[in-house]
Amino acid sequence: MLELLVAALLIALNGVFALSELALVSARASRLRVLADSGRRGARTALMLAENPGKFLSTVQIGITLIGVLAGAFSGAALGADLVTILRDRNVPAWIADPLGYGIVISAITYLSVVIGELVPKQLALRHPEGIACTVAPGMLLLSRIGAPVVWILDASSRLIFGLMGLGEAPATVVTEEEIKNMVEEATSAGIIEVDERRMISGVLRLGDRAVRAVMTPRTDVDWIDLAMDDDAIRAKLIQTTHSRLPVGEGSSDNIVGILQLRELLPAYMRGETVNLRSFVRAAPVLPDRIDALEALNVLREASVPIALVHDEYGHFEGLVTPADILDAIAGAFKSDEGTAEPEAVERDDGSWLLAGWMPVDEMSDQLGINLPRTRAYETVAGLIIDKLHHLPATGEYIETLGWRFEVVDLDGRRIDKVLARRLEDSDVDG
Repeated sequence: MLELLVAALLIALNGVFALSELALVSARASRLRVLADSGRRGARTALMLAENPGKFLSTVQIGITLIGVLAGAFSGAALGADLVTILRDRNVPAWIADPLGYGIVISAITYLSVVIGELVPKQLALRHPEGIACTVAPGMLLLSRIGAPVVWILDASSRLIFGLMGLGEAPATVVTEEEIKNMVEEATSAGIIEVDERRMISGVLRLGDRAVRAVMTPRTDVDWIDLAMDDDAIRAKLIQTTHSRLPVGEGSSDNIVGILQLRELLPAYMRGETVNLRSFVRAAPVLPDRIDALEALNVLREASVPIALVHDEYGHFEGLVTPADILDAIAGAFKSDEGTAEPEAVERDDGSWLLAGWMPVDEMSDQLGINLPRTRAYETVAGLIIDKLHHLPATGEYIETLGWRFEVVDLDGRRIDKVLARRLEDSDVDG
């Protein structure tokens, strides 16, 4: 009976060590910091052990090794001898009783050690790594201090071997953007995060990778006022516009001098006064079209007028960017004063997609499951097509790339308005 209790205790201790090892290794440092800041007992100890795993792993290995030796030398031998005696008492021949008795005991101890001492604790640790790590950390720290000399020798020996192999300290674990996206995708599949929340998170992660020209309103869609216009033409323009702010230029859109806020003009017009339009023009920040959208957002946050002018490297006016453009990039397009926002992508019954030419290619890649090249000179679906064709396309022209066929089905003047995307069968990806 004593041998059975000792065997059960050793298997349980092996389970504790296996549980502790995997919990502390799997626990995320960021979550442990949150638990520590909230006052969770053991969180700071768990964080300390997780950040210095050498001593902790040496302590665990000492415990597991000792348990294995004791289980084999004491429990296995003692229980095996007892079972052999029982078999002999039942008139089982000695040449059968000896191997059978020890074989049964060793098999049973091995099975229980694997299931109770390894698999179950480790699966439990993977389900609740941070909570278990906080619970076991104080005990593991105490054991590492008790066995400090042996732990130091083992840890130093490990570092010496790594040094001889030319391997330095293990780099700090860094969570990549791709891992974040995968975690968000898994959370969406599990119902923890809503689909719309996943889209917005993806939009936020894309801001730092998008050039501001990918989110701006292009110059072809910008309403602007020319200071050279007469008063009646200016009044008509102000009445027709649906915007609260308009860029103001002199002679051409490449000579934008500032921004006009219509609400500042309204009192003077209501009183019937003659308005000196130039006196109401306010300066706006000018951004190069290659900076990323996140930098543009920081500029807009500091600007006196929440609108920025985007210029290319030659100084030509390319478009406007506003906080609403940044919000559209994150949450999707909103309804405009003219009606419902045009969808960027519509899936058809045959599995093909009708895409807007102005749709950002990174959003298209997420929607269609396409891997885009890291370095590219285009920001939109239209830009992808022009980049491959090397000329402005006509209706019906197409390209085959990235495993898809992209066909121009509608043009708005010289601008690509609609593109039909169809997956190719057994095609090579040419990037």
